[in-house]
Amino acid sequence: MSETVVKKQSHFQQITVMALMTAFQLVCAACVLCRQEELSLKMVYIFFGYIAAEWIYMLIGTLVTGNDYFELEAIAFFLSGIGLTVCASFSEDFALKQIIAIGLGLAVYLVMLLLIKDVHVAGLLRYPAAVGAVGLLAVNLVMAQNINGTLNWIDLGFFSVQPSEFVKVAFVLVGAVSLEKLLSSVSLTRYIIFSLGCVGALFLMKDFGTALIFFFTFILIAFMRSGDIRTIALICTVALMGAALIIYFKPYVANRFAAYRHVWDFMDTTGYQQTRVLIYSASGGLFGLGIGEGKLRDVYAASTDLVFGLICEEMGLLIGIAVLLSFAGIAFFAIRSAKTAASTFYAIAAVSAAGMLLFQLSLNVFGITDLLPLTGVTLPFVSRGGSSMICSWGLLAYIRAAGAPFEPPKPDVAVKKPVKKTAPKGGAA
Repeated sequence: MSETVVKKQSHFQQITVMALMTAFQLVCAACVLCRQEELSLKMVYIFFGYIAAEWIYMLIGTLVTGNDYFELEAIAFFLSGIGLTVCASFSEDFALKQIIAIGLGLAVYLVMLLLIKDVHVAGLLRYPAAVGAVGLLAVNLVMAQNINGTLNWIDLGFFSVQPSEFVKVAFVLVGAVSLEKLLSSVSLTRYIIFSLGCVGALFLMKDFGTALIFFFTFILIAFMRSGDIRTIALICTVALMGAALIIYFKPYVANRFAAYRHVWDFMDTTGYQQTRVLIYSASGGLFGLGIGEGKLRDVYAASTDLVFGLICEEMGLLIGIAVLLSFAGIAFFAIRSAKTAASTFYAIAAVSAAGMLLFQLSLNVFGITDLLPLTGVTLPFVSRGGSSMICSWGLLAYIRAAGAPFEPPKPDVAVKKPVKKTAPKGGAA
């Protein structure tokens, strides 16, 4: 099969995927617009502008970069589109803020790709990223307002930001650069100190879900570079001992998770959200009740922490499964890219970024369904919120930078084995 034929096939597959995704998004837009008493032109512009942006990105990327493979970006656009639909079903204001957040996230994604294109440039960014991350967390501790028992958000007047989301991108960069070269006690010690500082600050903010995500990512990065299971087990043991001490001296921490596995006993108090998710998401069936028709939207944090349950209720279990499979696709892409990455930095960064996204997905989905304690983390790319959206696209850049596209298999080329010459019988050797 010639290279031209392979490119035509990839273009056809790419256009087919984009066309199917556009059809799905048009159906979602129609469902949202039909629920409005009076047609909002602004909402029409938001949906059609988003779809146009997807196609423009694909076409420009193909013509300018010559890259025929946009599976990773297509997954991100699919998930972001679902999040935009959820926001639009609540209000025009939510939809406008969400599409701005998607645009900023895409811009961060492109800038990140340029910055980490060269491993040496990425290495130079390690110290500024580390200082910036620690600085953001320090500012968060000083300026953040106490909302629902946590110090996550800084109110800037016209909008609020969650600095810990931006620190996630820096955390992966610092870890991947620090351990990119041969593992040394100096680089590992510095990264451990940096990680402890980040996790400690998050504990002071009482943001235990994000602290757990950072700790998991640290373990993943350390294991990617060392492969020493005993060391990782020792670190986990020390962390569990520390958590036990925190719970012993700070009983209110344990009280936050008292309803875990007992939500039906507290269905009108601390288990209110999980029980409603379990009831309403099951009522959606395979195809959902219809966008905007669910009851879970009346529960607090329906468009943020509980968004997966809302998707299952209004769009159906099939779309919920599609969301989960999309994250599985991101993880598969990261693993495949790591195997052929040009540098250890890209391999570590891609796997740790995908691991962070996947672990956060697990905390969100399993938390609202009571399989894990409810920690209040968002669903990447889908939950309403600008900080989370920008962080999700920023982490995606590490996976794309690792480089391995889903190239179709190349035809095998037959190689003729050299014929071994033997001397004739009775002749000279």
